[in-house]
Parts: sequence; structure tokens; C-alpha cells
Amino acid sequence: MRRSLVVGNWKMHGSAASIDTLVTGLQQQLANLPADQTDIAVCPPFVFIPQVISQLEGSAIACGAQNVSDQQEGAYTGEISATMLAELGCQYVIVGHSERRTLMAESDADIAAKFTAVQSQGLTPILCVGESLAQREAGETLSWIEQQIKAVIAVAGIEAMAASVIAYEPIWAIGTGKTASPEQAQEVHAHIRQVLANESQAVAGALQLLYGGSVKADNAAELFGKQDIDGALVGGAALKAADFAAICMAATA
Repeated sequence: MRRSLVVGNWKMHGSAASIDTLVTGLQQQLANLPADQTDIAVCPPFVFIPQVISQLEGSAIACGAQNVSDQQEGAYTGEISATMLAELGCQYVIVGHSERRTLMAESDADIAAKFTAVQSQGLTPILCVGESLAQREAGETLSWIEQQIKAVIAVAGIEAMAASVIAYEPIWAIGTGKTASPEQAQEVHAHIRQVLANESQAVAGALQLLYGGSVKADNAAELFGKQDIDGALVGGAALKAADFAAICMAATA
């Protein structure tokens, strides 16, 4: 049976003081959560990672990063390597988030390179895939997402997917308040698992698949009730301790 996983993506939010309050609140809210059922992680901005890791010491909550370079070192001004993130104590790294694909023009090839860089340092990549509203309305959702996944498999190999997480985030539902219906989300998650199963049944059966896109406490339980949805990549609701904790509780139920 696959464990649940809930990841909070804090994006470019927070200050030292507000993050101290948020982490303290999370530790209090999640103190009684059964640790043997659900994995939990938060992904703060780069500059706050050391603070968060220090605050989370001894906690079951893991820390991740929101982005990474595809290079391990060199003359890459402003970049952060997987080597550096591993040294800090990160466990997860988000790669291929739609905001980076769209705003930073990251290609499938860029994302595949980041995926392998993350795994080379023993970290777990959270590979984000998803379609635009135009692609959904054109009936291209499943083929588009399959293309995004196969671009990584072509570089990293199917066995590498066993040490990763995939998050389906419909672009039209990120930060908009709109959410794919549980049935729409399940359809895509089932397709992702089938794409993987065509390469390896074992990998497909064990891989954690997350849903992201305006996940809230009041819709989490219904989403998590679907067969192929193993948890969530949470944006806005992850910035409030009570809301994020409620989503984590829904994943455990």
C-alpha cells in the first residue's frame, strides 16, 4: 500500500518571523498525526531553508526546495545546486512546476536534466506535470502529460522514476480557486500510472502521485478518496498552519 504524501509549496512568500510562526504552528497542529501513514514536507524559499530545517529538527516533517540547477557547480550566477541542497539537509526538490515552465521558459529537456541532477545527490524530485485550459478544452490533456513524463523517462530511465514523486497540477487550477473535479483528477492520475505501467508495473504501482491546484481542507478528502491520488502538492493553503494540517489529516483518514 502506498503511503500518502502532502507537500507545501510556499512559493515566494514569507519572512523570518512569519515562517517561524508557521513552522511552530505546523508542529503543534500535526503533533498527533500518525507518522506511519503520511509523509509531510514543506518547500520554503531558498533563503529560509536553513531556518526551517533547524526548526524541524526532530520532527517528522521534511524540508524540500522549490527549484534547482541542472549543474552541480560552476560559473552559474544565482543558481543553487542539488549538492548544496543535500548538504543543507533537504529531502525533496520540486522540478517542472508550471510557473517555471511558463514564466522561466523551462523545457522538458531542462526539467529532465534537473530531475537527474536531483537524484544524483540522493534527493527525491517532485516532477510536476499539467495542462493549460486551452489544452484541456482541445482534448489534449492526456497526450500532453504523457509527453512531459516520457521526456524524463527518456533521459533518466523508468527505474529512476521509482525514486521520484509525480504531481499533477492543471495549470488552469493553480491559484485560481478552481479545482479539477475528483473525477477529472482521477482520470489523469490513472493515465499517468498507466503510462508508467507500460514501462514497469512495479514502478507504476509504488509511485506516489499527488494532485495540486487549489487544494483546500474542504476538498482534500474527496480528492484523496480516489484510487490513484496519493496526496497533494499544496500552494496557498500551505501558508496557514491550520489549513495545511487539515489537508494532512484528510490524507491520513
